[in-house]
Amino acid sequence: MDFSDIKSIVVLTGAGISKESGLDTFRGEGGLWQGVRVEEVASPQAFNSNPELVHSFYNIRKEKLLNDAVKPNAAHQALRRLEQEWGDGFLLVTQNVDDLHERAGSEKLVHMHGEILKGRCTACQAVMSWTGDMNAQSQCPNCNAVGTMRVNVVWFGEMPMGMDKIYTALENCDLFISVGTSGNVYPAAGFVQVVSARNGAQSVELNLEPSLNAAQFTGGYYGPATEVVPEFIDKVLAQRR
Repeated sequence: MDFSDIKSIVVLTGAGISKESGLDTFRGEGGLWQGVRVEEVASPQAFNSNPELVHSFYNIRKEKLLNDAVKPNAAHQALRRLEQEWGDGFLLVTQNVDDLHERAGSEKLVHMHGEILKGRCTACQAVMSWTGDMNAQSQCPNCNAVGTMRVNVVWFGEMPMGMDKIYTALENCDLFISVGTSGNVYPAAGFVQVVSARNGAQSVELNLEPSLNAAQFTGGYYGPATEVVPEFIDKVLAQRR
């Protein structure tokens, strides 16, 4: 593939890039958590009916993320290098709610599914850093309301964040890179179609194995993210004029 004329890049990352850092995928084994389907702890309805269960689910995930053993891996670092060396015309979009891209130094970043280390008040809509546990008695630091705090992630049935910015970048990019995604979660799974509609734009999948929509990409490289992502980025940067 020829990347010598590429001006604008959009990168999409999914759970596959964080798995090698020691983080489980969202659904985990069989899509269950303590015998409960993930949808039952990741929706506004679940939060309204059993907030303590929902808080517990996210508190445990935050604890795992903040474990000293969890660090950005070579794939995260490679994407930061691409951003640094590319300059303008770069956007990193992640479906992940962890902060591993930030820890690696990424700055041109959109968390379309929110951030687990932030909280949001359902009363005043203020968003703030919240790395500790949260429960049904947590008080909002902004408006002082009690019992209105929730994790700042996108639940089932809610609209992903930053979509206007994302679609603008997709509609104008020359290269779309998808890293560690399954191809079955929308709207992210449809991003490759947006790029394909742009004449001459290229799309590349970097994944452990072909995703459900692999055939829609113009190219694919398969293997562990810590191997294929740095190798591919080396290739893109080497061809840059």
